Amino acid sequence: MKKISSIIFIIFLAVFTFSFFIFSLSVKADELDDITKQINELQKSLQMSQAATTPLIATLDNLEAQIASIRANIAHLDEELDIKREEVAEGEKAFELKRQVMEDRVRSMYKQAYMQECFWCQIVTTDNFDAFIQNHGYHQSLINEDKETISEIVLYIRDLEEKKEQLANESARLAQVKIEVDKQAEFYRKEIKGAQDYQVQLGKEIADLTQRQQDLIAAKTGLFSTSVGTVPQADDPASRPDYNPGFSPAFAAFSFGAPHFKGMSQYGAFGRAKEGQNADDILHAYYGGGIEIKKDYSADITIQVDGYGGYNIEEYTKRIYEMPGSWGDEGGMEALKAQAVAARSYALARTNNGSGSICPTESCQVFKPEPKGGKWEEAVNATRGWVLMTNGQPFSAFYASTSGGYQDSYSYNGYSTPGFWDTKSGRSGWTNEAYEKIAGSPWFYKGWYKTRSGVSCGRSHPWLSAQEFADIVNAVIVYSAGGDTSGIFPEDVQSCFGGGDQPWGKERLKQEADKHGGGVSSVSSVSVLYSDGGTTAKVVVDGKEFDGQKFYKAFNLRAPGAIHLKSGLFNIEKK
Repeated sequence: MKKISSIIFIIFLAVFTFSFFIFSLSVKADELDDITKQINELQKSLQMSQAATTPLIATLDNLEAQIASIRANIAHLDEELDIKREEVAEGEKAFELKRQVMEDRVRSMYKQAYMQECFWCQIVTTDNFDAFIQNHGYHQSLINEDKETISEIVLYIRDLEEKKEQLANESARLAQVKIEVDKQAEFYRKEIKGAQDYQVQLGKEIADLTQRQQDLIAAKTGLFSTSVGTVPQADDPASRPDYNPGFSPAFAAFSFGAPHFKGMSQYGAFGRAKEGQNADDILHAYYGGGIEIKKDYSADITIQVDGYGGYNIEEYTKRIYEMPGSWGDEGGMEALKAQAVAARSYALARTNNGSGSICPTESCQVFKPEPKGGKWEEAVNATRGWVLMTNGQPFSAFYASTSGGYQDSYSYNGYSTPGFWDTKSGRSGWTNEAYEKIAGSPWFYKGWYKTRSGVSCGRSHPWLSAQEFADIVNAVIVYSAGGDTSGIFPEDVQSCFGGGDQPWGKERLKQEADKHGGGVSSVSSVSVLYSDGGTTAKVVVDGKEFDGQKFYKAFNLRAPGAIHLKSGLFNIEKK
């Protein structure tokens, strides 16, 4: 009886637990729907406010231009006034000199006038009539000259004073106009500031709700979000998240790792070596505990290298240029040894123990005819005969620079490598405890805007304007809905890469997005959610969720220039 009671209790508990779980999910779903609606409403309010503010900003810009023009005119008038003041001052000095001359000549004029009154007296009394007539004419001309000089000076000063008064009046009038325009501009400044403050508040509310939305999505789906934290500096300053593009808002996509994510991470191996792991530890970490490290494989195998002939497997391995030998002096000797084993194993598997050939480029692994020497040769000698084996055959040991913190699984010859978070403490250690971060990989977190050959299509950084990012979101909307993608190419694809592609303009793409739930004209917030499988699972743009891998593909189709994502594990930043 007790046993039956126990069974009934367990069944009841299970039913209750399941019901509670379903109820919890239902509550979360309802809350998620409510939050999504709130975000959409806030986003609509934000767009309406921005639309209403735009003409105000245009009017203010016009008023500011008027104010600047008035200031320039006033400054010019002030300069003219200064010139006129100087001219008046010079005129007054000249007037003073002329006044002295004039006074002398006035006295002379009165004297001459007196003399003229006695004109007949002088004629009667003069001894030299011709000289008298000549002297009288001279004095008469001086009188006339004095009159003209006095008139010229008076007119000159009066003209200057009139111009001074005109300039002063015009300056005063413009100053009054400036005051009135300033009042209008100040009114618009206050209106715009109030609207922009309101928009900032809406943006904060959207961001808060978006974070809550992320938390609920993560709770429902098992996805997670995390801060990027402090990451190693990218090898290009413009590719770093702290780069200032010179405009705001600005958006950029940052990839974790490159170029592929299978097998051994070279920087991860370097980080593990720095943490004290030996070559065996490193190889088993990346290729799995089921891999065999055979340490006495035959060295009498010849590897045929395309274009270079045959080399003994050990001599061939000494000529592989895939990892910096300098790492051996920086705590990475065990990483070099692990790399030597991986390179040797890959060549044997690729050529089927020497029966085929191998290319000398990155398509296989980089080979040069001269031995690399140094620490690399020490690592090759220290691991002579070491080969990774599965099912009795050399294993094709993939490796790449940087995975971004997650290693993808792959299979070869019936054996599969593990997929795992390459950190000291699994997923919870990403990104802060990633081994690639410990090693300082410049590709751990980077915004890519150039091709491998260095083509950037005229762009100096990976940051996108708000308009450009909204355009990419419209491409994601169309791509995710399975719509017409025939025009989803970079708008500058022809000038950058040539060819006959016919990309849609931004407005045409938005019209296409409108057919699939509504295109966007602006973006306020963006965030991402990651999966346990090492990918970006979702991108959330103003409350709208997009599949991360579809976003990744659409981004690479539409992003301008050579901007692209290297990895399905990525983040979007806004500043």
